[in-house]
Amino acid sequence: MGALTARGDRSPALLRWAWLSIAAAVATISLKYWAYLLTGSVGLLSDALESVVNLAAAIIALIALIIAARPADRTHHFGHGKVEYLSAGIEGLMIFAAAIVIVFSAIDRLLHPQPLEALGVGLLITVLATAINAAVGLLILRAGRAHRSLTLVADGKHLLTDVWTSVGVVIGVGLVALTGWLPLDSIVAIAVGLNILWAGFGLIRSSLHGLMDRALGASDEARVVSVLDSFLAEYPGGQLAFHALQTRESGQQRFVSMHVLVPGAWTITQGHDLVERVEAAIAATLPGANIQTHLEPLEDPRSYDDAGDGHTGLDTQNLS
Repeated sequence: MGALTARGDRSPALLRWAWLSIAAAVATISLKYWAYLLTGSVGLLSDALESVVNLAAAIIALIALIIAARPADRTHHFGHGKVEYLSAGIEGLMIFAAAIVIVFSAIDRLLHPQPLEALGVGLLITVLATAINAAVGLLILRAGRAHRSLTLVADGKHLLTDVWTSVGVVIGVGLVALTGWLPLDSIVAIAVGLNILWAGFGLIRSSLHGLMDRALGASDEARVVSVLDSFLAEYPGGQLAFHALQTRESGQQRFVSMHVLVPGAWTITQGHDLVERVEAAIAATLPGANIQTHLEPLEDPRSYDDAGDGHTGLDTQNLS
């Protein structure tokens, strides 16, 4: 029937968070590499390498957010939101590459151990860098969830993964300082690399889900069903039905489509007024959603032919 969207322009706010991520990455790279130069710790080097990935990922996130903010055009009728999934996938691949470098460096150092120096100062510098990452990561993750931006959520999670990496490295290098057992440094670095691999896998999986037009989460779909239930209660006795409910996400955008079945004797105005109310109610419970409805007559058997595979297939009997 039509489309209803209440999407606001959130791009300036999102870009500010991306710039903050870039600034944090530059600061932490400088601090962590300084700590590595002072100590010679491969664990601290692995931590610095992950921060390099953070910087590259933050730059990609900034570019993705700029592209995603572009409005729909003649060649992209639904906007450019899917670029956020591409950004998250690229970040996941970069994490994989960094993890492989870290693991191989750690194995080489495990086979050829070297003494560590100035551990106290090096650890203090790393702790400072970790505090910066933790603060910025939490802020960006919160902003990403508030604005429904997969790019910012991925960036925030990556920074927090880096925090746990740093904590592990600090513990490992600290134990080397206490025990003098040099292989601990390499063992911690290998564990860090494996942890980063897992984080990269999670980002790539989320990216693929988005690119494959995965449906909205169960909670969002339940909110839509609740709205439709309320309209069915207004029209008892089978006077109204819904089916072919479909949902998907595209970056910050949410899409909902359905068929609305009304008595064939209704006027066009009556049907139009109803679907306008349905669209407005769903938009109120899913802010910024793009909603498409298709009006059909209840009595026509053809109205039910398209409620097949790939649809939720909601109707008067199975809404709950």
